[in-house]
Amino acid sequence: MSRLPCFKAYDIRGKVPTELNEELAFYIGQAYAKRFKPKKMAVAHDIRLSGPALTRALTDGFLKAGVDVVNLGECGTEEIYHAAFSMDDVDGGIIVTASHNPAEYNGMKLVRKGAIPVSGDTGLFDIEEMARDKETYVTAKPGAESTFNNRPTYIDHLLTYINKDNLKALKLVVNPGNGNAGPIIDLLEKELPFEFIRIQETPDGSFPNGVPNPLLPENRAITGDAVKKHKAHMGIAWDGDFDRCFLFDENGNFIEGYYIVGLLAKAMLTKDPGAKIIHDPRLTWNTRELVEGLGGTPILTKTGHAFIKERMRQEDAVYGGEMSAHHYFRDFSYCDSGMIPWLLVAEMLSTGTTPLSALVSDRMKAYPVSGEINNKVDDPDAVISKVKEKYRSVALEIDYTDGLSMTFSDYRFNIRKSNTEPVLRLNVESRGKQGLMEDKTTELLRIITA
Repeated sequence: MSRLPCFKAYDIRGKVPTELNEELAFYIGQAYAKRFKPKKMAVAHDIRLSGPALTRALTDGFLKAGVDVVNLGECGTEEIYHAAFSMDDVDGGIIVTASHNPAEYNGMKLVRKGAIPVSGDTGLFDIEEMARDKETYVTAKPGAESTFNNRPTYIDHLLTYINKDNLKALKLVVNPGNGNAGPIIDLLEKELPFEFIRIQETPDGSFPNGVPNPLLPENRAITGDAVKKHKAHMGIAWDGDFDRCFLFDENGNFIEGYYIVGLLAKAMLTKDPGAKIIHDPRLTWNTRELVEGLGGTPILTKTGHAFIKERMRQEDAVYGGEMSAHHYFRDFSYCDSGMIPWLLVAEMLSTGTTPLSALVSDRMKAYPVSGEINNKVDDPDAVISKVKEKYRSVALEIDYTDGLSMTFSDYRFNIRKSNTEPVLRLNVESRGKQGLMEDKTTELLRIITA
């Protein structure tokens, strides 16, 4: 049976209306109800223009199945996560969002009670099958619909990660990219001593300034330039549904997410000495050295939010980080947040005299990286096999946790397949040798693109 193109390994994401539309949204609500039997669901949507209609159809699917629905309105993804673990009478949540995809896309992220993710291995493909076949699940008594503003509780929760007495009057540039982060900054501003310099702050689902994805190099200059212009202590930019945040130092320089993982691991281990820290296999040396040096335990797991959340629960890890700027916290029900990271870094800046650039510069020199490089190839498995054969005789360690990782005395690399397209993703790092890292990156790219 053919797959629906909008169903991915971890979420739902596709073009509207050709791949995702109101009819399908209705049957997704029906299918979730049949698969998990919730009594009450939280729903919400991000800023996208197609969000309200898709949410309406999704809600109708739940109501006809006898499921009560509480609508949180226009939200960021982590607000649904928070609702799913903080609202006692809620059995799960769905947010209609396509995160950093272009404006013509939309999608859904699904969780169960406690914000446990629903992925392909845990029910998402069952939902796909039922929705594709338009299975109906109608009860004699329809569910009841309500609205609720959960933001006061959410804001209170965010503030538990920092000590407000430690904070100084920092100047911060914030760039929501016309996504959903702006209203949250407005609420946090009332609680914090910071001066916020806002750019692209107005929520607008047409994305007048382009796709809100600060991971794209072409989207970074506006934030970095604003930091320099206003002589700010730090810049912060988010993707559309703000489950990821990206940081810029006081000189306006973008900081790779890899180094932020190490910084946040340090922050969390200061608050919880000896704790376990989860990280992905793409880039590892900096994170492991920092965590072990602070008395923590670094634990490697496969890339992807479902894998990291599951391993964090198994290990009771206090924090998990991916170089892609997803940061996960035990007290946030092991979910990723785009608000908690910058709050923790702001507290670090407030309690010391060291600027953000100095907090990461030594780590960047100690472990220079290539940044993730993507290449489309016809046969990803064949390319990975070719790379392995070339280097296996001199590799000190070979690991298959996620793709292929090969370690040598002064450098290491990871090469892995995309889950959704014929793309190979390459990351290279070295022990303090920028030239070596660059040479090995070039060497590997020749093999990949041959």
